[in-house]
Amino acid sequence: MAHKAGFVNIIGNPNVGKSTLMNAFVGERLSIITNKSQTTRHRILGIVNGDDFQVLFSDTPGIIKPAYELQESMMDFVKSAFEDADILLYIVELGEKDLKDEGFFNKITHTKIPVLLLLNKIDKGDEAQLMEALKVWEEKVPNAEIFAISALENFGVKEVFQRILELLPENPPFYPKDQLTDKPERFFVNEILREKILMHYKKEIPYSVEIETEEFFEEDEIIRIRAIIMVERESQKGIIIGHKGSALKRIGVEARKDLEAFFGKQVHLETYVKVNKNWRSDEKQLRRFGYNK
Repeated sequence: MAHKAGFVNIIGNPNVGKSTLMNAFVGERLSIITNKSQTTRHRILGIVNGDDFQVLFSDTPGIIKPAYELQESMMDFVKSAFEDADILLYIVELGEKDLKDEGFFNKITHTKIPVLLLLNKIDKGDEAQLMEALKVWEEKVPNAEIFAISALENFGVKEVFQRILELLPENPPFYPKDQLTDKPERFFVNEILREKILMHYKKEIPYSVEIETEEFFEEDEIIRIRAIIMVERESQKGIIIGHKGSALKRIGVEARKDLEAFFGKQVHLETYVKVNKNWRSDEKQLRRFGYNK
């Protein structure tokens, strides 16, 4: 039997459930999930292997109109998703009517590659809403096959995956069969810490934060990690740390539990906070954090 392999790239507006869907496909929690927009900043690869297939799922940032250099770099990841996709998953949620960027929408409706439009969060509405949404999207994206799903409830995900396998081109595997992602361990330390900050801090704080894992030492029984939380201003540093370090301690405790579940062993986590002024608008800093090509 011929072997199939290809890139299946997931795009859509913020908060439509792209990361939840990615994790459902892969069966692992690779993409962090919060109820805030711009949770996903990078393009994250999740690899699903079978005896005769390899599916390379790619979760991208939600499509926005960039306001500063970091967001420009995030949209570059979305643009790259069109360049190497064998199949495009365009995910929308019930009640949504438009993609925020007309240029991206035009690319979707005129692409030559297969497009699967996934109408997500159908558990949040009734049958009348679903039928109306199906009609709207059939007209807007006539080149797409439409699937009604709930990524959170794992409804319809199996059917989408089966269709992906049917559409995959014949190729040898692109990655070793035991590989789950293209990202290093430190990346997931950074993401889990950033997720906790997105969950517990308000306003501009979560968007002004970047994480850098300075040390990652894995021993037989324990992983020792030292991570730096970067903020843009001195006042933000105080907010992250909290009264007598209480806020920073909460972030560390919650992140450590998730890291132990992710790596399957005990974790010793040290976190520190540093000011890195205006890093979101500094091309040199963005390259350092893996945003600019």
